[in-house]
Amino acid sequence: MLELSILGFLAEAPLHGYELKERIKALSGHVRPVSDGALYPAINRLLAAGLLDQRTEDGASAAPRRVLTLTDEGRAELLARLRKPKQAEITDHVRFNTVLAFLRHLGDPAEQAAVLRRRLDFLETPSSFFYREGEPVRAEEAGDLFREGMLRVARATGTAERKWLREAIDTLSRTAP
Repeated sequence: MLELSILGFLAEAPLHGYELKERIKALSGHVRPVSDGALYPAINRLLAAGLLDQRTEDGASAAPRRVLTLTDEGRAELLARLRKPKQAEITDHVRFNTVLAFLRHLGDPAEQAAVLRRRLDFLETPSSFFYREGEPVRAEEAGDLFREGMLRVARATGTAERKWLREAIDTLSRTAP
């Protein structure tokens, strides 16, 4: 998800490493903080793959900065990743939010709707944090105040997300050519 975030933010504007780190932190840092030890190796991998370019710019009262931009190959890679997110990017809430943050770059409403349908299909499959005899445990059956709370919040969140997904898919379906 770090690479997707880098590609996505650079699709919006050239940035230097610190700006990029702050934007990634704002997107998911409270859940999955990004360290320099993860960010800069990821940037270097994308540079080596030809997905990013860099230039040096004078810093305003600081050392020169590396400004990063997305190459045409980087934009193509971003679009490919958005078109066909990995299964974990559909099933994991934080990862899916990262996909959502940049899905607008995928200009085709039908392709955007296809990604949303995958998430909706996943959310409509019965599941739980807890299972009894192979069956998902419902909040009312948890037998534990705290597990009941987890399950009730997850149900409410899932209900709201499924509602939004259906509305968004409907909107995209009406705008598709």
